[in-house]
Amino acid sequence: MTQADLIVCGSAVVTMNAEREILLDGGVAVRKDLIIAVGPARDLRERWPHARVLERPDSIVTPGLINVHQHLTGDPLLRSCIPDRLPPGASIRDWSLPLYATHTPEHDEVAATVGALDCLRNGVTTVIEAGTVAHPARAAAGMHAAGIRGSVGTWGWDVPDVPFTADVPEVLARQRDVLERFPAGGRVEGWVTLVGHDLASDALLTAAADLARDSGARMTMHLSPSAADPAAYLRRVGRRPVVHLDRFGVLGPHLLLSHAVWLDDEELDALAGSGTSVAYCPWAYLRLGQGVTGAGRHAEMSARGIPIGLGGDSANAGDHCDMLKAAALAAGLVRDTRTDPQIFGAHDAFEWATVTGAVAAGMGGRIGSLEPGKLADLVVHDAGRSGWPSAADPVLALVWGGDGRTVRDVVVGGEPVLRGGRSTRIDEPELQERGRRVAADTLAAAGIIVPSRWPLRR
Repeated sequence: MTQADLIVCGSAVVTMNAEREILLDGGVAVRKDLIIAVGPARDLRERWPHARVLERPDSIVTPGLINVHQHLTGDPLLRSCIPDRLPPGASIRDWSLPLYATHTPEHDEVAATVGALDCLRNGVTTVIEAGTVAHPARAAAGMHAAGIRGSVGTWGWDVPDVPFTADVPEVLARQRDVLERFPAGGRVEGWVTLVGHDLASDALLTAAADLARDSGARMTMHLSPSAADPAAYLRRVGRRPVVHLDRFGVLGPHLLLSHAVWLDDEELDALAGSGTSVAYCPWAYLRLGQGVTGAGRHAEMSARGIPIGLGGDSANAGDHCDMLKAAALAAGLVRDTRTDPQIFGAHDAFEWATVTGAVAAGMGGRIGSLEPGKLADLVVHDAGRSGWPSAADPVLALVWGGDGRTVRDVVVGGEPVLRGGRSTRIDEPELQERGRRVAADTLAAAGIIVPSRWPLRR
């Protein structure tokens, strides 16, 4: 008989399996990095009496949450520093890019470690990095140090006068190097990553898509979080962005398209027929005033079979990587903008944060639900800490009444990487000290002084 190494028990286990079963007083048995059984906790204990048991009273066990769009370098050490009242585009042009341009290898590693640990504290076990990384090996080292699962890429654009730009052959060589260093299926896997928007030539877009398809890798890029990208494409090529990508064969099951807020009917049709997935970062669009309440159609995309996952974006846009808060906002936006409380709810949004998010990340066969044969990525939430009644629907409680502060324990690949809200792998005070130093170095190198809108007094 296969021996279980670990049994994780909870007052409720939200499986996210095909039947969406929720097991009361349930458990998940783990052998090495895989789930081998899910069922009543008593039965699992009796079957494997010598297994270690991770159990908390009044707890909810869920699959690890999935964050399909997060910038792990540049911003994590300088969260919420970029002012609000800036003209469109200024936060990127005058703040983010100068900060990114100063990053040394150490900066990338420290920022990625901080960002990955922050994700884990919020119950995120898989994070898709958005590709704004100058030193991918060092960023991956930070992710490995924290113990998170995810992807890594590097800057991909061929426009003038921006940091880390290059011609098409060099950009592709950088992307290919990442794929070779971090093969698909590893704890951290390499992706083809373009900045996107209107910041890549047609030659780079098509070559990058071909590289992803030929290598079996995934690809991600930014597009249409605001009305700026459609306007730029219409001026340049006379077509809207998604239609243009479709004409050049860029869309497809290999692609995770980040944002896709400002789409018209023709673009939605092109997406729906392509197998492309979408990363939806609702907090970022509200923070930056990009018009998601009027233009966003992500629930309609989901209804048409387009896989949707939730993202946090950068620490100066969404400003956090809490997927429970993102799920609540996503559900609330649909219900309110449609003026229809029956069209979408917490359970739909929780799917985006778990099982559907796994599909969007190209990992649907490996993560996203608690089922035998899947990777043992799971989270223990402290229900008692929020005073949730034991009879409450756990998903309603998590999405509408919870957030990352309920996360107590996190297991990735069968390994507890967070216990009682603390990392089992990282010296957190030492990391905080390094983070403060690197943040100060970054601001000094970029020549940026962070202002306060209101006067500061000592």
